Amino acid sequence: MTFLQAEDEYAALELLHELGCTDGLPVVIPTEARVDRFVVASGLDASLSLGTMGPLGGNVTVSLMAACCVMAGCLPDHVPVVLAAVRAVLDPAFDATEMQSTTHCTAPLVIVNGPARAMVSISSGFGALGPGHRANASVGRALRLTMTNAGGVKPGVSDMALLGHAGKFTYCLGEDEEHSPFLPLHVRRGWKADQSVVTVIGAEAPHSVLAIIDGDDPKGADRLLDQLARCLANVGSNNANFRNGQAVVVLNPDHATVLAKAGYTGQTVAAAIALRGVNPLSLLREVNSALPHRDDGDDPSVPAFRSPDDVLVIQAGGGGLYSMVMPSWAAGPHANRAVSVEVDWGAACEIPGALSR
Repeated sequence: MTFLQAEDEYAALELLHELGCTDGLPVVIPTEARVDRFVVASGLDASLSLGTMGPLGGNVTVSLMAACCVMAGCLPDHVPVVLAAVRAVLDPAFDATEMQSTTHCTAPLVIVNGPARAMVSISSGFGALGPGHRANASVGRALRLTMTNAGGVKPGVSDMALLGHAGKFTYCLGEDEEHSPFLPLHVRRGWKADQSVVTVIGAEAPHSVLAIIDGDDPKGADRLLDQLARCLANVGSNNANFRNGQAVVVLNPDHATVLAKAGYTGQTVAAAIALRGVNPLSLLREVNSALPHRDDGDDPSVPAFRSPDDVLVIQAGGGGLYSMVMPSWAAGPHANRAVSVEVDWGAACEIPGALSR
C-alpha cells in the first residue's frame, strides 16, 4: 500500500482527487491510524490479498479495502459487510473486469439479508436507496471505491459507461424481511434464515413501476405481475435483447401483500414474471435490427429470462403505488451473475480502546 504525504487534510483531499482515488465527492482522509483501526475491525492481516480487480488487475488487499471504508465514511462495524461484498464482486461469476469497462450503465447493487441488517443499521424501508441512511450509503460507497482504486477505472478511459447512473456512487439496501410475506432472498438462494448474507448484482438504476391495485380485485395480482414483467423486459433492455442475464424486482409492502393474498410466494412471483417477460421476435428485430436475433419460427414470443432463478425478488421501501425493477447488463463471460457471500462475523475483532478514539 502506498503512503502519500500532504501538509494538511485539505491538501490531502485535493491530492486524492487529483490522483483519481475518489468518486468525485469529498472523502474522509485515510490516515495510517484510521486505516489500521479498520484493518483491526476486519480481523485479518493488512497484507492479505482478497484477489485482483479488473480492468487494471490491482491487488485488493485488506488494507486497501480498509482505506476505502475510511474514505467512504464507514464505521468499523461495517467492515464485515463490505468485506463480503468485495468477495462477491471478486467471484469470477460476477465478471468484474468486463463489468467495469463496459459501455453499459451497470453498477454493483448490494442486497443485505439476515441479522447483519440490524447489526449495522442497513435500511430497508422508506427511501432505502436514497440519502439519509449512513450504513447503506457508506457500505455501497466503500465497495465502489475499492473497485475504483484496485480496478483502476477512470471514466472514458477504462470505465466506458456512456452515461452511468447514481448507483455508481453507492447502491445498497436491505430486504424488509420482518414485514415481507415471502421467504427472504438469501433463504431462496440456499442460505439459512439466521445467516447474514450479502448478494451483489450488476444492475441498472431503479425503474419505477406504477401499479394502482385493489386488493379485492381478483385480477389485481395478474395486472401487477404484467406491469412488473413489461417494465423489466422492455424491448430496449439488455435482458430482452441478450436473454442471458438476471434482474431485480423490489416490491413495496402493499404490492407484496396483494401478491401474497393471491397465493404467490417469492419463488412463484419470480416464475410468473419470467413467464410473462416476453416479446415478439418481430418487435425485437424492428427495434434493434442490427442484433443477431435468432429465427425461432413464425414470430415466437422470446423470453427475457432463461429461468425464474434469474429474477431476484425482494420486498423493501414504503407502501404505496410504486415498486421498482432493475434490469441488468446481461453480458460478460458469465452474464454478470449475482453472487451471494456470507458475512463472516467470526473474523472481526473488537476495536481496542486506544484505536477506538
